Order: sequence, then structure tokens, then C-alpha cells
Amino acid sequence: MKSPGHQKMPLHKVEEKRLKARVVVDVGGTRVADSSDIVRVDEDDYPSRYYFPRSDVKMDLLERSSTSTQCPFKGTASYFNLELGDRKLADAVWSYEDPYDEHRGLQDRLAFYDDKYKEIRVKPQAG
Repeated sequence: MKSPGHQKMPLHKVEEKRLKARVVVDVGGTRVADSSDIVRVDEDDYPSRYYFPRSDVKMDLLERSSTSTQCPFKGTASYFNLELGDRKLADAVWSYEDPYDEHRGLQDRLAFYDDKYKEIRVKPQAG
């Protein structure tokens, strides 16, 4: 299915780029994700987002929440709570499980709300 957002607002930029660099996610001293298979999304008016394959994320630390949101450009986002010991970060991670055609590269990948939760550190690695 084509994105209604891109059809109505063709000048709105949502660019996906495969990175050749390693990116890690640390939360309070725990490494939650570590991958060299990253898709970076740069979208107008939003910070860059790094999308990780599920195989490179500690899925045992995630619990699916009942939250979902609709993006007119990418599709329906499903959310996950991040659970670290007795700490729960609600809706800290999201995924487009069936994105619009223009963003199939994001399918089943996960991104982290590092601007919502300051203890989530998404860090591209040098070299």
C-alpha cells in the first residue's frame, strides 16, 4: 500500500539510509542493542532515528505494549516497554511491522526513544 502522507505532502522528507557503521544502545549500563545492520531515518522536524534488526536487540528485555500510533508516511507503529530489573520504560521502543511500500526497509526493525528517555543512549561507533 502506498503512503498517503507522501501522496498528499510530496515535499516532506523521510529518507532511509543503510549505515556501514556499528550503532549500540545502552540503557543504564546495560547493552540493549548492538548492530552493524542499521537503517537511519532522517525525517523533517524529527531527530535521526536508528532502526535495528530484531536479531540484534535483546528482545527478552522488551514487552509488547497495547500502544500503537499511525504515521501517514511510514504506517502503523507498534510499541514495546523496555524492562530493566524493577524499572519499566513505557513505550520506549517501536516497530513498523507492516509499513507502507515506500518504507519496507523498516519492516520488523526497532527504534528507541532516546529523546523521550534520557537514560537511553543510542551511539554510533567510530571506525
